[in-house]
Amino acid sequence: MELKVIKTDGSETGRTLVLNDSIFGIEPNNHAIWLDVKQYLANQRQGTHSTKEKSTLSGSTRKLRSQKGGGGARIGSIKSPLLKGGARIFGPHPRDYGFKLNKKVKRLARISALSTKAKENNVVIMEQFDLEKPCTKDFVAVLKNTNLFDKKTLFVVNELDKNVYLSSRNLGQVKISTVSNLNTYQIMNARNVVIFEPVASKFDEFFKITE
Repeated sequence: MELKVIKTDGSETGRTLVLNDSIFGIEPNNHAIWLDVKQYLANQRQGTHSTKEKSTLSGSTRKLRSQKGGGGARIGSIKSPLLKGGARIFGPHPRDYGFKLNKKVKRLARISALSTKAKENNVVIMEQFDLEKPCTKDFVAVLKNTNLFDKKTLFVVNELDKNVYLSSRNLGQVKISTVSNLNTYQIMNARNVVIFEPVASKFDEFFKITE
């Protein structure tokens, strides 16, 4: 897959870059993507929810009325789940929502996600740029020049640049990630994936693709 390299002002550099079809040109496996995203979201859950059942709820265990002869249904203690303020039936308790996922499936999911974005023409190759100091205004100018403003965009960098990160931190639609920290959820949650020109060669190394 061959893409043109653009400048930060939106114009073309005249250079092109060939992306590995083994990463950006496969037939996406949607089930692998779904599994990896499901695992990521499951790992974000704290699982600290808790409820009290009848045995753990404070309250008298005195029988409220006679078993028979009252004209109504039989009832036990005030802790009964049928009464207001009573216990919870089969309520949630602290648990870990995480589950195991094969490394090969996770790798396939990330490659499938990248191929999906490439298939939708939402992969952009941009020349490397550096900011002298954190400045959101300058970063917004880059987004506007490249027609990425107000669009969910994932910037893939080689190493996390502090100035670039701080300049984009207040922009809710922009995320910064290194190649080694890429995950399927980030890729699929973004509309556009912007790859800095020097970073493109790192994908083969990270995914262990050999010619």
